[in-house]
Amino acid sequence: MYLKGKAYYLIIGFFCCFPCDVSGQDQKLSDSLAKVYHENRLAGTEKLQLLRDLSFNEVNDVELSLKYAEELITLSSLQENNEFLSSGYLRQGNAHRLLGNLEQALSSFYKGAEIALEAEKPATQGAIFIAIADVYSIMGNPVNSKNYYGKSIELFRQIKDSIPLASALTNAGDEYFNSSNYDSALIYFDEAGIIFKKVNYLNGTAYNLGNIGMVYAEQGKHALAEQRINEAIVILEELEDYYPISVYLTYMADIYTKQLDFNTAFGYLERSLHLAQKYGLKDQISDTNLKLSELYEVKGDQVSAYKHYRAHIAYRDSVKNIEAVQQMADQRTNYEVSQKQIEVDLLDQRRKNQRNIAIGTAIALFLIGLMAIGLLRRNKFIRKTKQIIEEERDRSDRLLLNILPEETAEELKNNGMVKAKKYDAATILFTDFKGFTNYSEKLSPEALVETVGFYFSKFDAIMEKYGLEKIKTIGDAYMCAGGLNDNEKDHAYRMVLAALEIVAFVEETKNDVTASELTFDIRIGINTGPVVAGVVGTTKFAYDIWGDAVNVASRMESMSEPGRINISENTYALIKEDADCEYRGEIEVKNRGKLKMYFVQGLKNSIPI
Repeated sequence: MYLKGKAYYLIIGFFCCFPCDVSGQDQKLSDSLAKVYHENRLAGTEKLQLLRDLSFNEVNDVELSLKYAEELITLSSLQENNEFLSSGYLRQGNAHRLLGNLEQALSSFYKGAEIALEAEKPATQGAIFIAIADVYSIMGNPVNSKNYYGKSIELFRQIKDSIPLASALTNAGDEYFNSSNYDSALIYFDEAGIIFKKVNYLNGTAYNLGNIGMVYAEQGKHALAEQRINEAIVILEELEDYYPISVYLTYMADIYTKQLDFNTAFGYLERSLHLAQKYGLKDQISDTNLKLSELYEVKGDQVSAYKHYRAHIAYRDSVKNIEAVQQMADQRTNYEVSQKQIEVDLLDQRRKNQRNIAIGTAIALFLIGLMAIGLLRRNKFIRKTKQIIEEERDRSDRLLLNILPEETAEELKNNGMVKAKKYDAATILFTDFKGFTNYSEKLSPEALVETVGFYFSKFDAIMEKYGLEKIKTIGDAYMCAGGLNDNEKDHAYRMVLAALEIVAFVEETKNDVTASELTFDIRIGINTGPVVAGVVGTTKFAYDIWGDAVNVASRMESMSEPGRINISENTYALIKEDADCEYRGEIEVKNRGKLKMYFVQGLKNSIPI
């Protein structure tokens, strides 16, 4: 489901910002407090309180919220006030998280938690535990995430702090949501909803309604899902809390997409993208563009699909976008204007008092030099902006090449679509690990991915070495092909070389005492024949091949033996002059009848091509 990942986590992540009272984020309050801040009349604890409230309630401008938090940290340190210092690090971490700077967010949160513990502020410590868990959720680390949610729930139950407890329950329910344990997720959400309603906490009520709506959507209860999410959006619009509105609108699009009502889905997505662009919500700009790309592809509009896909990639991978650079340039311009005004004031003073002529002249010269430096820096920012645009375009092109072969990627960029292509002769290889399914049931998700990645990373390097094309992986199966998008005719020989190297690598790994205990035997099957290749898919660009030759290659793999390379009669005819092969005879194959098969023993000529 589209919002089970990053975008959904960020909705839940708003709860980690809750203070220890029962009030929620309020942009209108932030706007009024900003007037007090600019009057600059407060000092001491009152100034710290003002900065904390400003950073918390500033919803529309995350960079401004970060500025308030950093000023709070500086003043709290000078006043040695650990209560506000820990709050400052919490606010700073929240701002970094919303900006996509996850490592900086964790660093801020851990500092804040340590200071809150020393200051004996359990409510602040619990809020930071929720924030840490949220970041681990975004990173895809459910073990650490659940651990910190559990700590926060236990802490808030002890001190009987209702709103933060409901927040922790909500985010813990999110972990069950993402593991598709929807009944357990509803248990957490229902308990949190009761608390929010009891204290009349509108923000929490809105998020809770939206979360329950998303659970209903996953369960296929679309009418209930739409009802809950619309109720959430109504409340959030009144609160001017636009980030979750954008995410919930995208989820509404998912609901209508499932119902094949694409026009309504487009409407929700366009509204979500408009909000995200208006308020600079980079994650939502990225996610909404990806969803629009998927829908345009279903509609058959490849040009629009590719345009939105590129926008998705650019926003997803940028750490600090072009707007941040331009904002810095604008700040420099404002600074120059203010310095110019100072110069004018000093010149007026010089006319009133002749004693200050020399001082005024010196200051004027200094300010002119400062303005010149500022202009140089502004030009530097402009050049940097252009450089970033070029880098993002190059990054997008490189990412596209990781998905599609170079020739296919160029065709897609130039024409907005890719025509299917037939190859009269291509060589296809399949691999499979013996006993992998039984091993995988005993492994943690992290160990499973690490083990598969260890082998497949080496396989990828071998494919690149011999000029072959990786097609895809399915579980522990690896599929590649030769003879696509090149003019070489020796693809069968190169594929056999690659297969021999794979077998040697797997065998070396088994005999390496320093390697993981989770080693396997591998079966390999190869066949040569005609195929059709092209780009397919309704949810993302995917390059694949089809044809009877592919099916026969799969049968060669399933009829092979551990540590052996089983090839078809077609492949044997192409490599028999270069490789020693053992004839296995005609073997009965399901739905295929009897096929001649051969085991590759080794090379007659070991000189590489």
